[in-house]
Amino acid sequence: SPWNPLFQAMESEISAAFDSGEPEDILSRAFKLTVTREDICTLQPLGWLNDRIMNFYMGLLVERSKKEGYPAVYAFNTFFYSKLSSTSHKGVKKWTKGVDIFEHDVILVPVHLRIHWTLLVVDLREKTIKYFDSLGQKGDHICKTVLKYLEEESREKRNIELTASEWTLRSMGTEEIPQQNNGSDCGVFVCKFADFISRDKPIIFTPEHMPYFRRKMVWEIIHQQLL
Repeated sequence: SPWNPLFQAMESEISAAFDSGEPEDILSRAFKLTVTREDICTLQPLGWLNDRIMNFYMGLLVERSKKEGYPAVYAFNTFFYSKLSSTSHKGVKKWTKGVDIFEHDVILVPVHLRIHWTLLVVDLREKTIKYFDSLGQKGDHICKTVLKYLEEESREKRNIELTASEWTLRSMGTEEIPQQNNGSDCGVFVCKFADFISRDKPIIFTPEHMPYFRRKMVWEIIHQQLL
């Protein structure tokens, strides 16, 4: 309840993150990332989430996935897909240095399409690649690009050929996943799609949850802890 003292303490902390201090103040540091007040302010109502916020939140999801009972999650950063799509596998080969992405259950690929965020999810257990877009656009070509990447990565890193025909690729339909009702919430949708998927939970939130999710993310990023 809003009268809960803990809730009030969190609310005043969130408001302070937005309202007091200088834009360049550092509010959180982890995952080789620094988050400033200016970054945090993109979580204000109708703000456009930037790369730092997206990547920090993906870092929190990966961190949580190391706990007992969660699927093992690997997340690429927000610059990966644009680099891959403009250069092919050899342009991003070094990004997984010292990592076998195939040892994970789920791979998250946040995709930045100039002015829109979407999410691609590889489930290595099910051999599926699914594309989540809160504006309902199809991303079949994005799924194919990532499958090709996985084939080359598997060949190069493990000397194993993936059988493309065993994989299911699909863009999620507008009736399957919630859709945004404004022009600015796509980044929050991507973070929450990733949050639910990385817990193996059905995606049951709605656009009405967005203001609450934004405030919750402020607290989570500052405390480096998912609620």
